[in-house]
Amino acid sequence: MRFIDEATIRVSAGHGGPGCVSFRRETFEPRGGPDGGDGGDGGNVIFIANQQLSTLQDFRYKREYRAPNGMHGSGSNKAGRDGENIVLRVPLGTIVRDAETKEVLIDFDHDGQEWVACKGGRGGKGNSHFTTSTHQAPRFAQPGEEGGALNVLLELKLLADVGIIGFPNAGKSTLISRISAAKPKIADYPFTTLTPNLGVVALPEGSSCVVADVPGLIEGAHKGAGLGHKFLKHIERTRLFIHLLDGTKILEDATVPGEEKSLAITGLIDRYIAIRTELGLFNEALLHKPELVVINKLDILQSDPELVESVRKSLRDRIASIRGTNPEPNEPLIISAAAGSGISELLFAVSRILKEAKRQEGGADKETVILPDSEKIRS
Repeated sequence: MRFIDEATIRVSAGHGGPGCVSFRRETFEPRGGPDGGDGGDGGNVIFIANQQLSTLQDFRYKREYRAPNGMHGSGSNKAGRDGENIVLRVPLGTIVRDAETKEVLIDFDHDGQEWVACKGGRGGKGNSHFTTSTHQAPRFAQPGEEGGALNVLLELKLLADVGIIGFPNAGKSTLISRISAAKPKIADYPFTTLTPNLGVVALPEGSSCVVADVPGLIEGAHKGAGLGHKFLKHIERTRLFIHLLDGTKILEDATVPGEEKSLAITGLIDRYIAIRTELGLFNEALLHKPELVVINKLDILQSDPELVESVRKSLRDRIASIRGTNPEPNEPLIISAAAGSGISELLFAVSRILKEAKRQEGGADKETVILPDSEKIRS
């Protein structure tokens, strides 16, 4: 199944059925009076969040959804049948916007959350409702009301506590496969990962979190280079970034004659700054999220521990000036996602930072943007 994270659709509620004009005619009661029934109400269009869904694929080809109209009323005061509601299930994390104004109408942030996008029109009243002492045989009934209609933009932003960012081939997919049950495609060429991957990670002390990796971040991603521009929005909701740096690049830079150590240090810092620059150009708020810098592929770096420690210390000395906050204890961490080295220390650090982030948020989940009913229903 393809990963689809945006879709524009039109939703329309059903119209109310018209009321009936009818008069009672029975044996021995030639003037029985009006008995026209009411029309049925039109069906509503309802969105429901479903955590089992992970893509907007269902809205890729079908772009219009219309609920049935209410049925006509009939004689003998029989009301028309109501139109059935139509239910559209969307993945958890979907934002529904007005397609024209881009105004946020609803943000689905918990499983089973419901929202009536368009309310069906009310059925018209039959002529039996309009009888008075001076007008005993009304020959009119109400037409049904029109149902609401709305063009909406569905935008999926994955809900994850931790986002793994970094250049292609830094080992993001390997890391998420190591710490969770996610099984992304892993290969030794850039842009192996074409869609974000989600995994549930068991943290120390019995807690857990959801981790997402963002594929294809390179310089110029905010302008459309690489794949990152398509998926940067999926890390806007995260509480913490794991900024993964590729350790093999350190050794590559260290092989340049005469500039072994200096080039390895500047190269690593430049790559760290490049990713943060892309985050800031996409959304400056991303630069203020908690971050944990991790150098991956320790198994390769073990051949020159002195170089590794020198590079690590130089990067640590620069972290505060680059991001404006002091580094975490032991940051940058050094791990090998492939071999599993350093993973427990990483998870302990993630657990501690997430607890602090949640404490600062007051233990509350992110706010759901819900407009009053009068503003949700557009006719």
